[in-house]
Amino acid sequence: MDDWMIQLAPQLRALGALAEHDGHVTEAAAALNMPQSSMSRRIHSLEAMLRVPLIIRNGRGVRLTPAGLALAQQTRNPLRELAAAIARTAGDADPDRGTVRFGFPFTMGAGEVPDLLAEFHSAYPGVHLQLKQAHGSALVNDLQRGELDVAITIPPPGDLQHTVLATQRISAVVPEHHRLAGRGAVDLRELSNETFIANPPSYNLRQLTEDWCLKLGFKPSISVEITEFATIRELIARNLGIALLPRTERPVPGTVDLRLQNRDCRREIALAWAADRPSAVARRFIEFVLERGIRS
Repeated sequence: MDDWMIQLAPQLRALGALAEHDGHVTEAAAALNMPQSSMSRRIHSLEAMLRVPLIIRNGRGVRLTPAGLALAQQTRNPLRELAAAIARTAGDADPDRGTVRFGFPFTMGAGEVPDLLAEFHSAYPGVHLQLKQAHGSALVNDLQRGELDVAITIPPPGDLQHTVLATQRISAVVPEHHRLAGRGAVDLRELSNETFIANPPSYNLRQLTEDWCLKLGFKPSISVEITEFATIRELIARNLGIALLPRTERPVPGTVDLRLQNRDCRREIALAWAADRPSAVARRFIEFVLERGIRS
């Protein structure tokens, strides 16, 4: 088994590349940056070791046998995990190389976070960034499972290491012809009879919207639930309701953001990480974000 493990990783990688390129040996070899002859030798060696046919000639190319296809599919994720583990270990030794797996909320996908990532890449071009967008609880779960190294979360996670970056003000977003659209600022009580559009109940902003309204003596009437903040703004522009949303760098035509006068209508933005000792490259990224900061 030890001899098999020494040889199998490069051969299985070749088989996986062949599966991903539909049996086109030339394309698979190019993807792995190796000669076509080396690709063929790896596949034939794997067949000889396992004593199972893995490919069949198909015109100028090949196709994988059922056994070959099953093997490629079942080993794809373990090989990726192995590559990621090696990359993280290498990154621990060299802060100018390696990979940072970084997550951030959907609401921060335009403007400041992309600017931050561009600045980091310019300063440290040897660092590979793997990015994921999700809502807050999903990002926290990924940190806890070790699938992310660092994430911006809203709100801060109670059981993970984190630093609060900023306080995010929440606005009332209304259609441009709404009765309050020209006011500039409103009290949340003035929206008690409005129809709201909101995220599903598991989202932090949905929970806060209901909490803030209940503290002021009313329950928001929610007519539409949807995950995407950008789509909520599109629906507001079409007069389907109003919503409480973070400020955006790209306002949707037909909508107006009104400042909420209520002091508690805000939430904290945090930078969080799970590892007790982040890798050197992750620490460099954390220090970069903390030094640069995030605006509310």
